[in-house]
Amino acid sequence: MNTPPALEVSALEKHYPRFALGPLDLIVPSGSIYGLIGPNGAGKTTLIDQIFGMGSPDAGTIRVCGLDHEHDEVAVKSCAAYVGPDLSFVAWGKITNAIRFTRGFRPTWDDAYCARLMRDFGISANDRIGTLSFGGRTKLALLLALAWHPQVLVLDEPTTGIDAHTKKAVFVELLGIVRDEARTVFISSHQLSDLERFADHVGVLHKGRLVAEGATGELVERHLQAEWEAENAGAFAHVPGLTLQEHEGPRWRGVLDTMTCPLESLQRRGARDVRTQALTLEELFLALTK
Repeated sequence: MNTPPALEVSALEKHYPRFALGPLDLIVPSGSIYGLIGPNGAGKTTLIDQIFGMGSPDAGTIRVCGLDHEHDEVAVKSCAAYVGPDLSFVAWGKITNAIRFTRGFRPTWDDAYCARLMRDFGISANDRIGTLSFGGRTKLALLLALAWHPQVLVLDEPTTGIDAHTKKAVFVELLGIVRDEARTVFISSHQLSDLERFADHVGVLHKGRLVAEGATGELVERHLQAEWEAENAGAFAHVPGLTLQEHEGPRWRGVLDTMTCPLESLQRRGARDVRTQALTLEELFLALTK
């Protein structure tokens, strides 16, 4: 029996007065770390809100572990966990109270794993939540999400405000649950260097649309920075797979997705003296979202 994707978004649309998400198609393979990157306002948090049923989409569907996110809402929330910057556990006073509350409705809660995570993250059951730093609150949210072994872990900016040692511990845990337990991690983050090292797949979201997606190494490798000379400006407008960045006189500069726009297609349009160079994930992100 084939395992369904951990997350499958099909033709999703959500419209607001000043912003539109989609149409959006996205597949997160089961047992992977998927990094969703995009500038502020690109729609990353809006997508996560839709996944967890905070507002109905105007069109399209979302399936989590093969379950419809609206019709099977309870089952979805039993297999998927969320960690985001707006979560607050201050009302529980101490960390031990937050753990006791969460353990009560998570049948798969693992006390031994919880205790190890507290040691690794440097937090104590008797710490008062109200006195935790922003990074400390993030570590608590990660602890409460990881300790019950969800099938899908959705993280919105999970490393914001935490120190380098804790960040390393977090990614060690994420790699471990994907490798050893075939679970899935979906991360929305601005930490491009971390995602380039740890994410199996990456999607670039810009103005509500997915402008690039693929296995991380393949996505970076198939894109090239290109410079060329040409007189016919109209020949390079609206070319699929070509993101124009700037031009001055006859000199042009842009990014090629060589799967869609190979170098030969530039030359057929009159490009000459074409020069290319490889890109990092950060350079690719900046080029596609300028």
